[in-house]
Amino acid sequence: MGQQETVATSLADTVRTEIGAALAATDADLARRYPGDPGTRQPVHTVYVPGDVFTAGTLRSWGDQALAALDAHAPDAAALAAVLGIPDELAGPVHDRVRAKLVREPVEDLRIDFEDGYGHRPDAEEDEAAARAAALVAAADKEGTAAPYMGIRMKCMEAAVRDRGIRTLDIFLTGLLAAGGLPDGLVLTLPKVTYAEQVTAMVRLLEEFEKAAGLASGRLGFEIQIETTQSILGADGRATVARMIEAAEGRATALHYGTFDYSAACGVSAAHQSLDHPVADHAKAVMQAAAAGTGVRLSDGSTNVLPVGPTARVHDAWRLHHGLVRRSLARAYYQGWDMHPGHLPTRYAAVYAFYREGLEEASARLAAYVAKTGGDVMDEPATARALSGYLLRGLDCGAVDASEVAGLTGLTRAGLDALAGRPAKTA
Repeated sequence: MGQQETVATSLADTVRTEIGAALAATDADLARRYPGDPGTRQPVHTVYVPGDVFTAGTLRSWGDQALAALDAHAPDAAALAAVLGIPDELAGPVHDRVRAKLVREPVEDLRIDFEDGYGHRPDAEEDEAAARAAALVAAADKEGTAAPYMGIRMKCMEAAVRDRGIRTLDIFLTGLLAAGGLPDGLVLTLPKVTYAEQVTAMVRLLEEFEKAAGLASGRLGFEIQIETTQSILGADGRATVARMIEAAEGRATALHYGTFDYSAACGVSAAHQSLDHPVADHAKAVMQAAAAGTGVRLSDGSTNVLPVGPTARVHDAWRLHHGLVRRSLARAYYQGWDMHPGHLPTRYAAVYAFYREGLEEASARLAAYVAKTGGDVMDEPATARALSGYLLRGLDCGAVDASEVAGLTGLTRAGLDALAGRPAKTA
């Protein structure tokens, strides 16, 4: 066919124009509601520490306690692999990386808790604790000793504690500003959300603080904790969590599942409250569908079985925790809560093994996709996004190195970002 020749069509150009005009509002709504992955690092866990317990040494203390537990109960790669069932070929790299992580960066995300972990205190006492938390976070940020993400969990928007929660948030944020500004990794958590209107109230609160402090509009975001049945299924029978994401007006950064509050609300007895209970799976499936494409991250909850006591008991708790973390990762919950320093070795062991065991296969499939050489699996763009996202998560947490990924795929970090559909980084 010559260059000037055209194929025959039947529709007038005006048809396409009219359809485009008719769908313009829909296009804009899709772009607003579903912007995709924000392209930022997601921590693999969140550690909660009560407001009165948090000190300048908390992060290092958690790392030291985790290292001591590892030395006492799994002092080498073979011992850790035997306890957790890690394949022999992964045992050495995983053990070495876990130890290095506990030395370098034991906690990726810390939440100073002023809710359930803190309880009800005299106002003067909570005022002091909130101000102290701000001073400690600001100092750690300046000194370079802060966790990548740090912030507070305030009390919820229910009438009995609303004013106290608002005041604590105000004191904390005001203290950070007075100490030099808001850290880049600042995270705020709103617990026990029941109605979308409570999310709207949080948005209005943050707007007012931004105005009062002279901050850019939208500077403050927050996590929504899914701990009540009403946050999953409303009184009208509709799935409520999607309405909460919408009510956040772009400020929602994550949805965190609250294992014990949610299970208790469903009538699950204490002995059976766990991340793998059917009520938990149902709630998290709804959360996952509601958050898909919105850029709102997901976090699983925690286990309350602590790895303490004799070695046999520690090993039992480690196996349980390791299995739950692996289960969450397979279900695309890449973050969870850790409630004790002894959980850190198994958190990182599970995460590192998950990303290292699939490194070569994911890299080979991605390289074949880019080169269009094919293979024994026919991958599509959506799968390429998943493969590159998998490798990026492994890089972010330290499970794999950039040199390893580049050697196996021929791709830079920017190339992986592009395939994952993440925004291009600007200088």
